[in-house]
Amino acid sequence: MLDILYEDQWLVVVDKPAKCLSVPGRGADKHDSIVARAEQMFGEAHAIHRLDYATSGLILIAKDLECQKRMYAQFRERHVQKEYLAIIRGEIKGQWGEVRKPLRCDWERRPRQMICTEWGKDAITQWTPLSFEDGHTRVSLKPITGRSHQLRVHMQSLGHPILGDEFYDFEPTTEENRLLLHAYRVEFYHPFTNAWVKFVAPCPF
Repeated sequence: MLDILYEDQWLVVVDKPAKCLSVPGRGADKHDSIVARAEQMFGEAHAIHRLDYATSGLILIAKDLECQKRMYAQFRERHVQKEYLAIIRGEIKGQWGEVRKPLRCDWERRPRQMICTEWGKDAITQWTPLSFEDGHTRVSLKPITGRSHQLRVHMQSLGHPILGDEFYDFEPTTEENRLLLHAYRVEFYHPFTNAWVKFVAPCPF
């Protein structure tokens, strides 16, 4: 039911497949999700953060509310380090870059997000090219903030949308038939032992 990479008495680290909800949506047809499956396995489960339906990779699940509360604090204080891998359209120029463009919901085209300097919330993404593949670029993406669709909108704003993105790529089909975005690495202080822990999920594309 779940691809569990780590489990203890407080939390679970799961490798989420693409095209799977993080938490249940509205309606019986949207109940199946990582949290719903975790509830079936552990009796109690709470989302610490979320990944988009189309995104694969590491997701953290708390087994009780105290764990969720402590992890929320780490996310709020930006102690959690996350790295994503993606393949973006075209060959990006530069050895490193940072996108700082505020985001808000595009209400007329929900769930799409949009850049808005007047009403948007601060959003920061760091990018580093790793290799060039068939005219496209494999990149490491590090979100400093955690806005909805942040990596997807920021890459599109540079003229390099993530391949397979049904919302932001003008050619949303790929050989893999999925969004080529994967939550590859996460590091944080364990909420109860205070040890610095690191988890990695191999990239499936």
